[in-house]
Amino acid sequence: MAFELEALPYPADALEPSIDKETMIIHHDRHHQAYVDNLNKAIAGTDAENLSLEEILKNVSKYPAAVRNNAGGVWNHDLFWKVLGPNAGGEPTGDLANDINATFGSFADLKKKLQEAGAGRFGSGWSWLIVGEDGKLAVVSTPNQDNPLMDVAEVKGTPIFGIDVWEHAYYLKYQNKRPAYLEEIFNVVNWDDVAKRYQAAKG
Repeated sequence: MAFELEALPYPADALEPSIDKETMIIHHDRHHQAYVDNLNKAIAGTDAENLSLEEILKNVSKYPAAVRNNAGGVWNHDLFWKVLGPNAGGEPTGDLANDINATFGSFADLKKKLQEAGAGRFGSGWSWLIVGEDGKLAVVSTPNQDNPLMDVAEVKGTPIFGIDVWEHAYYLKYQNKRPAYLEEIFNVVNWDDVAKRYQAAKG
């Protein structure tokens, strides 16, 4: 069954001024759509046509690069739109906040680690907050459209929050100032969604 582009969960201008409307439209309607279209082409006539995205990612080393790149692109963006939102930002609460403090020292320390992972990623890629295979929170970075669900990942785990640091995610507004984007994006993080993902990942 072919994969389809999920609609944005809010209007394209809902994350203004942190992420501008034009960037959102190009990023979702063109880039994300292209990953969906190219993934469907890459898996046509193969066993992957009958698998979920997660199943493909967990065994992505068996497939050609086009599957790895586009399956990652679809999954990563499906998560990205949902962990952002209007009237969001602030800091997490509850179990997630407690475990962030226990693991990283403070929310400010976690934010700094995520920003450093994003700023330090040469070229294109992602900065992630994951629940590792040991059940603990960790910050990792991946190149291109890789993510920690993939069997090729250096550090495996379940992403619960991710920041896209491909230039198409920020260049119209921030040009080459990736750190400015990495600061501003925290004004639109949907910590309620991240907390739900945390509980699900912990089982």
